[in-house]
Amino acid sequence: MGGRRTKYKQAAPTPLPEVKDKADRPSTKKLGKRKADPDGDIEERSNTRPTKKVKENTEQPAKSKKVVTFAKPPKTQGKSKTTDKGKKSKKVEEPDSDGWEDASDMDDLEGFTGDLDDLDLVDEDDDLLQGAPEELDLGSEEEEEVELFPTKGKKSKQRDRPAKIIPTGSDDSSSDDEDEDQDDDGPLTMANMEARSRALDAKAAREAELEAEELQNAAFDDEDDDEDMEGEGEDEDGEAFHLPTAEERAEEKNSVPDVQVVQRRMRECVRILGKFKKLGAKGRSRSEYVDQLVSDIASYYGYNDFLAEKLFHLFPIAEAIEFFEANEVSRPVTIRTNTLKTRRRDLAQALINRGVNLEPIGKWTNVGLQVFESSVPIGATPEYLAGHYMLQAASSFLPVIALSPQPNERVLDMASAPGGKTTHIAALLQNTGVVFANDANKARTKSLTANVHRLGCKNVIVCSYDGREFPKVMAGFDRVLLDAPCSGTGVISKDSSVKVNKSERDFQLLSHLQKQLILCAIDSVSPDSKTGAYIVYSTCSVTVDENEAVVDYALRKRPNVKLVDTGLGFGREGFTKYRGKTFNPSLNLTRRFYPHVHNMDGFYVAKFKVEKRAKIKLSNETVEKVDGKMAVDEEVEREVVGFDSDEDKPFLEEAKRRRMKAKGLRVPPRQKSDIAVTAETKG
Repeated sequence: MGGRRTKYKQAAPTPLPEVKDKADRPSTKKLGKRKADPDGDIEERSNTRPTKKVKENTEQPAKSKKVVTFAKPPKTQGKSKTTDKGKKSKKVEEPDSDGWEDASDMDDLEGFTGDLDDLDLVDEDDDLLQGAPEELDLGSEEEEEVELFPTKGKKSKQRDRPAKIIPTGSDDSSSDDEDEDQDDDGPLTMANMEARSRALDAKAAREAELEAEELQNAAFDDEDDDEDMEGEGEDEDGEAFHLPTAEERAEEKNSVPDVQVVQRRMRECVRILGKFKKLGAKGRSRSEYVDQLVSDIASYYGYNDFLAEKLFHLFPIAEAIEFFEANEVSRPVTIRTNTLKTRRRDLAQALINRGVNLEPIGKWTNVGLQVFESSVPIGATPEYLAGHYMLQAASSFLPVIALSPQPNERVLDMASAPGGKTTHIAALLQNTGVVFANDANKARTKSLTANVHRLGCKNVIVCSYDGREFPKVMAGFDRVLLDAPCSGTGVISKDSSVKVNKSERDFQLLSHLQKQLILCAIDSVSPDSKTGAYIVYSTCSVTVDENEAVVDYALRKRPNVKLVDTGLGFGREGFTKYRGKTFNPSLNLTRRFYPHVHNMDGFYVAKFKVEKRAKIKLSNETVEKVDGKMAVDEEVEREVVGFDSDEDKPFLEEAKRRRMKAKGLRVPPRQKSDIAVTAETKG
């Protein structure tokens, strides 16, 4: 263990003259850490420790003799580079050593003292170090005191200082959570496995109970909060709430109402109607409060009185306000992955690389993505132009998911433009089978055709027929999707014109058209289909006239049809009773979707199953029996409609004549067969 100590061992330095009186010797403790007396306590330090080669960076007077006393340096992390053992060792100092060299081998000494003349200096400026001895000045004590070499055993407080200087409550809670997590994440053994499983099950059960209680007691909590608030029924001036009469309400409509007054009056009406027996004014009926609330909703949100009342009666009073409020907020932007060209994971990664913030819509769909923000136009990316995805509302996924087409099936989309649902069906069919994409508006088939080509759907046939004529033109489909034309009361957030341009006459005409279309869709399905014979009826409306009333009409007119489960794991059940009307009990299998509940456009989905008809002859009538139901039909035997080109030819010629006539072209004279077809069509 001799090493360098033995190699550089020197003789003891010449002793200095003894100080006769120790009291005259200055105390080294009073000089501080930096200015120690060079002559002090030299006698006690008679150790023959070898000296280090010091590189002096500061210029000193020539030929100055200097005695240096160093404090014990700590072990530094800098690495020293040495030459061969036979030669003199030189150390290369690291930048973090601040000009001092590594003294890691002097742990057992508190310091060393020597004469610069005795050192074997290799510096070229040896002559500068000669001269009278003087004290090494490391700075005055008035300056900031910096401890270059802390003594052994002391730890820097700055080094142990935490990252967060000021602890907060969140830090305490997070530390508690971390402690709990550390306890839970301990070593898993066979002994504690069962206990942990029970604890997790109990925790999940408690959370489920709490969520259920919160949902059930939400309305009651609001009422309790209203009771606790004193003076809620008073104006800012301290006046009690006054319900306007019918005359005052009529006068107010002629002028511009104050928004704040209307908003406060709506809040008061909702609170009073929640507990009308306790809070209702004497002499005023409940219907007066309801009429006033509907009138305020119409003026506040911009609806006409008819539509505001029609939508108001679909929900409880407090929920109705939420529905109207949700219609003022736009729905999230969603896209559907085209599985014919890519996968959702790959598409999401590609869009994220382009600066799009997105995430999956939910567990109910494996192709949908919700876009939160994007630094690029989401409808003009290279992925969009390549047909990797389709801009489509989340509610438009629902009818296709309910239809659930199987490969190699023949599917009809009766109202397909602009092609979101058609291309979704083609993707589920994996480009097998045939999809007939029909739309009555020929101008809209242009966008339909463009999307079909862009998304790479090779099994789609685009046609333009009136859906009510489709059973006569073509039938025998395995599945039919009817996304019927509707009032659009579920997509008011996209089209605010619905608030004022819909009247009672519009709902009557739309309901009549929908009833005709659903019967034609049922007749277009082949009950002999081995895999299908299903029909999905959907609308983007929330009114009962366009949904439950139409489905109930179809069930009464077609006894060989029954409702089945849609296969959608969420959504509210359809109405079986509504304002005195009673519908088929099986309507609870249909599903309703609302913007304020599911954060998507208002939608309605119903799924039918078509079965074969069993005929029983009784006297001069033909009775059809389906699942125990009896129905009388005028026809003795329904003609089977299939894909017969000869039979369809007259209808195609007649359609061609109509198009030529609409364009102002010369129409050739009809043949006898065409005349018969025309008479049959009009009849």
